[in-house]
Order: sequence, then C-alpha cells, then structure tokens
Amino acid sequence: MRYTDIAIIGGGLAGSTAAAMLGRARIPTVLIDPHQVYPFDFRVEKISGDEQVGRFYQTGIADSVLRSATHDGENWIARFGYLLDKKPSRQYGIMYDALITAIRAEIPPPAELIYAKVVDVSTSAERQKVVLSTGEEISARLVVLANGLSVGLRRNLGIERQVLSAGHSISVGFDIVPVGRPAFEFPALTYFSERASARAAYVTLFPIQNRMRANFFVYRELDDPWLREMRHRPVETMNAALPRLRRITGEYAVVGDVRIRPADLYVSTGYRQAGVVLVGDAFAATCPVTGTGTDKVFTDVAQLCNVHIPAWLSTEGMGADKIASYYDDPVKQACDAWSMGKAISFRKVTVETGLYWRAQRWARFLAWFGEGALRRMRSGISAQANRPPHSSSSSLSSSA
Repeated sequence: MRYTDIAIIGGGLAGSTAAAMLGRARIPTVLIDPHQVYPFDFRVEKISGDEQVGRFYQTGIADSVLRSATHDGENWIARFGYLLDKKPSRQYGIMYDALITAIRAEIPPPAELIYAKVVDVSTSAERQKVVLSTGEEISARLVVLANGLSVGLRRNLGIERQVLSAGHSISVGFDIVPVGRPAFEFPALTYFSERASARAAYVTLFPIQNRMRANFFVYRELDDPWLREMRHRPVETMNAALPRLRRITGEYAVVGDVRIRPADLYVSTGYRQAGVVLVGDAFAATCPVTGTGTDKVFTDVAQLCNVHIPAWLSTEGMGADKIASYYDDPVKQACDAWSMGKAISFRKVTVETGLYWRAQRWARFLAWFGEGALRRMRSGISAQANRPPHSSSSSLSSSA
C-alpha cells in the first residue's frame, strides 16, 4: 500500500495541471494515468484571450508552459469576405499532447506520476483506496477525478451524467497551407459564418510552430453526409459553407488528416460525496465552440488547489461537508454558469433564423466593424503624433 495525501486519476489538462500545482505547494500527490507519452488527442489546441490566459496564470505554471506554444500576436476578424479588425492577440497555439507534456514537465516532488490504469476506487470520510491495473494499491486522503469523458469509475461511485444537449456541436481540425505563395498574409484569423443555413459558427486559423492550424466549428448531426464530405473533400466543402473566405485567405489546400470530434453538453449528478472531488470535464462538459471549457478547467484546478485542498488538509477527515465547499465556491459556480450559458446562446445566434437572432448576428458584425474602425483611427492618430517634425531648413535643404 502506497500512502499519499492526494490521488489524481487522469493526466490530461485538468489532472496534470492540478498535480503541478500541488507539487509546487509541497503537498504529497500521486498522478495516475496510463500514458507515459501522451498520445495525440484532438482537444484544446490553443489558449487564448486575456481572461483565459489570466486564469492559466493563476495556476503558477503558465510562464514555463507557454514557452512551448506559438504566440501569434495579432488576430484578424472577418465576415462576408470583409476584414473587420486586426486585433492584438494573446493567443497561444499548441497541440494538446505537447501541452500536456509541457505541463507534466512542471510537476515537482513530492508529486509523482504513476503510469497505470485505475480499476477500482472506494471512498469514505477518512481515507480512500485506489486499485491500479498493476495490482498496486494507493491510500489517499482525497481522490481527484480528472478523467474527462470516461464514465466507468464515476458510475462505480454512483455518479451519473445528465446530458443537456446531445450532439450539441462538432469540431473539425486540420492543417491548412497557402497555394501559390509561401505564407498566409495574416498571423491568425477568425472568420465567422456568412449565413445561418450553413450551420457553421466560425473557422479559426492560428499558427503552431511552422504550420497553420484550422479549427472549424459547426452545428450538425453526427450522421450528416456533410461530415463525410468535409473529411474527403475539405477545401470544396469549406468553400461551399464559407464562400467568401478566400477573399481573406487566398487559395489554400488542406494537408494531413481531418479530425472530427462531436461534443455533448452534460453535467454530473450524485457527486457530493465524501473523499472524492470532480474537476474539468469529469464534472461537466461545455461546448468547444465557445472555448470556455479551458476556462472551466483552469478555474476548477485553481480554486481546488489554491483554496480548498490546503484548507481541507489542515483538519482531520474528508467528509462530504468539506467537499461541498468546492462545488459551492462562487468563483467556480460563476464560471460554470457563464460557460454553459455561452454554449447555448452561441448555437442559437449561429443557427436560429428568427428576427431577433438575425438582429443579434448583425449587431455582432457591426460591433466588430466599429471596434476595428476605432482601432484603425487610433492607430492613425498615434502614427501622426509620432511622426518627426520637418523644420523649414530641412525642407529647403531637400528642395536644393
């Protein structure tokens, strides 16, 4: 029997980040995951936006991890074939397996990694027992379930999943290259759908090292023939869905595999138990279209590891009343509600055809246009103010 304070099951984004934070806090922790080398997984491929990057910095490991990512610096916003804005960007592109590798490199002792599967978990108000596929047993004061979409262990504990919106969205990922020229003109690009009938939210193009990555988000059924066309004829299918995209990108080609990932919106039930706590997608999953799932992960682990676990370990026991303070945390609850609300509203504003939703789409278009126009005006004024003055003597010298 191995003894520790915290046993984390699942070494993806939530679990690995939590292990790094607890190790830095000198809290004995065991991270359990079957993958010594994390495999490719079409999941988070960028960390972006002031809020999301700020949440990542709350974990204490962002500086080191983001050195492995590609910062584009500027994101172009476009719709209807028109460039609306060139927006300064805190957007960092990195493939998910590389992100996990970079985070795991930040896990210090006394935290440690064990590469195995968990076959059983039993919990109580005092200590928890985790049984591994190797036959080893771990005794921990607290189990953190960070095993994402996997449901087996949760069901063994009586924790179920309530699906709020099945097949809510579909993410399509691929690499894109320019045709007839060495590089795209834009550092990064977000291009929004031109019409509701396309059932497409937007495509985002962003660099990861020397490649340009595309994430295309749509609202379609999983058996829709459109997905088969997207997999086998991606350029033609993209051009049909976003016919004016090429005004911004120029001609392009898709290289490599086209990855497709459906997403359900769900929440867990029966999770308020002694000895075990759920983080990230193990607790609830939101929509990748909004990008807020990453915010949820960083918020969950930051509140759990910075606030609740240190307080819980300072007293005996690990009863359900202790665990409840994490689920009732107002910071966590606000992030969960914001993320779920955004997932529902984003789908409606993309596909609904009523007058209200058409007005919402035009309002967003005008807001992007206005923000871009204001930025260009400020840039012009700044450039004029910084222009060196020309004296009359220099003008005469030039004339001579």
